[in-house]
Amino acid sequence: MAMLTTVYLLALATGALSASIQKITTSLDKNPSKVGFYLYVPDKLVSSPPVLVNPHWCHGSALDAYKGTQYAALADQHGFLIIYPDSSNTADKCWDVSSPGTLRHDGGGDSLGIVSMVNYTLAKYKADPGRVFVSGVSSGAMMTTTLVATYPDVFAAGSAYSGVPFGCFQAPTNTTAQVDYWGDACATGKLTKSPSDWASLVKEAYPGYNGWRAKMQIFHGTADTTLNYTCFTEEVKQWNGVFNYSQTATTVTPNTPVAGWTKSVYGADDWFEAYSAAGVTHNIQQQENLTLAWFDLACTGSDCFRWGKEVIERK
Repeated sequence: MAMLTTVYLLALATGALSASIQKITTSLDKNPSKVGFYLYVPDKLVSSPPVLVNPHWCHGSALDAYKGTQYAALADQHGFLIIYPDSSNTADKCWDVSSPGTLRHDGGGDSLGIVSMVNYTLAKYKADPGRVFVSGVSSGAMMTTTLVATYPDVFAAGSAYSGVPFGCFQAPTNTTAQVDYWGDACATGKLTKSPSDWASLVKEAYPGYNGWRAKMQIFHGTADTTLNYTCFTEEVKQWNGVFNYSQTATTVTPNTPVAGWTKSVYGADDWFEAYSAAGVTHNIQQQENLTLAWFDLACTGSDCFRWGKEVIERK
């Protein structure tokens, strides 16, 4: 996936952090691609803390994600844990979002290694298994979608910036580069499907699964030349297909969270929202506080993430 060259190294001013990032060297039960594991544990954890997974972008690293976002500073404020996975792909540090293993529940690949990090963290810190979230940008957004699609029993919600639909980069069976495959048809906006066909890819990732699906939040710039804006419209089709929502938004709010961005909400339960950023390139600015609110990570009471529990109870 060497063509994905945009590097997000515009480190944000996060202020002094209360703790430092830790490299975890403990051998994980299932980490077939030997993904690196970094963990941020704030000095003050809330009881049964939530967990945020923050996969980096292509040509980046776990440490770049740690330095280049505000999530660690927000974890200091709100007492949640952050997993920073580190790609073992030395060629370009892109995530495997294309091989058959990573695109299937318990199939292997990078996605399984990251889930093993989640299981380790849940056990060690007595974290809340009902409040595990994932957010990333570019290749990290692709991994976000991959984790949400293949492990809906693990992730409660996802937030993807400048990504693609799940399965859009799936490698053909006749190629030898299945792990580091560049899906040119997807990236250039030539790969389109019906909502039901996109939804089928998600459902086939975990055959027989009938449980609840994670909330999804997506962002994309209209001037993205690395991953064409069509990827965003296809993502909208996919998740509406998964949730069985209308392709017509229930609400559309212009100029939010910043001027020129448009927020569209789909469905009756605020379960899927999409942000179109006019004139913005692939180097989209992450909105950490907005994603924090989407995950309800500032909540420290006993009734956090209530919307998830309500859906489970209705089902």
